[in-house]
Amino acid sequence: MRFFGKTKIDFIGKRRIAFAISVIVIIAGIVSLGINKGPKYSIDFTGGVSLELDLTPVAEGAQEIEAQEIRDALTKAGIEEAEIQEIKGSEGKKFVLIKTKVVGGEKDKTSIKVINVIKKEFPGNVDDETLIRLQEEVGPKIGEELKGKAILAIFWALLGIILYIWWRFELTFGLAAVAALFHDILITVGIFSILGKEISLSIVAALLTIVGYSLNDTIVVFDRIREDLKIFRKEPYGEVINHSINETLSRTIITSLTTFVVVLSLYLFGGSVIHDFAFALLVGVVVGTYSSIFVASPLMVEHYNRKEKRIGTRKKKK
Repeated sequence: MRFFGKTKIDFIGKRRIAFAISVIVIIAGIVSLGINKGPKYSIDFTGGVSLELDLTPVAEGAQEIEAQEIRDALTKAGIEEAEIQEIKGSEGKKFVLIKTKVVGGEKDKTSIKVINVIKKEFPGNVDDETLIRLQEEVGPKIGEELKGKAILAIFWALLGIILYIWWRFELTFGLAAVAALFHDILITVGIFSILGKEISLSIVAALLTIVGYSLNDTIVVFDRIREDLKIFRKEPYGEVINHSINETLSRTIITSLTTFVVVLSLYLFGGSVIHDFAFALLVGVVVGTYSSIFVASPLMVEHYNRKEKRIGTRKKKK
């Protein structure tokens, strides 16, 4: 059953417009990264302290503390850009996860300073025996190692994809698919930079998830292209590609809409802990769907046209 019926949209004819849109968005992201001197990394990569505190009201008349109140109190004390996440525990417990970079060059003093600020500003929510639920420290060397491993994870994933698609289809398919994946990652990272959001380990996981999602969508289209190239051998290459995209369009849109609704629910109701992760997936679903239609397959048409042009030039010279 087709969601859109039989469509005849000229996606290939609009590829230059799509390429222009992609280039503009990517350049905007690169400019933002240049202005900000690279992505804004979380303490997972830069090093810092992480404290999970139990701030359930314990004194009579004490109210639940909002994340912004904690952020304002820490900023006032000289601890800026703290990442604060509210965690709802069982039986009405109120937990708060505070991540911040090292202040003054010493992790221990930073942890003590955060705890002292909390005790001073919110005494009605502090029980000394249960206040600290978890305390972790991430050194800069560990952060650099994690950063390197995250980059390697993405690199090996893309290399494996090229080899897999080369084996299953042909090298041109693989290169087009990886170019589309680079497109998706660059746009997602660029949007995070423009919005001032941090790149954490959970966001790296989201990027790898985006890679898998976008690739799955692209392979479905490529599989239909391979079949149609055998069936419509006498048809122009661009028209065959266009026909294949239209044939798989209904499936692509239904899959994307279903995934988008689920991830949107996570974004709206999943809480602040997974807020940025869900946001990255939302961007990835939209961009991944766009790239499978307007980037991966049109790139193959561009490659084919240039290849045919080179062959024609050689024949004229002979």
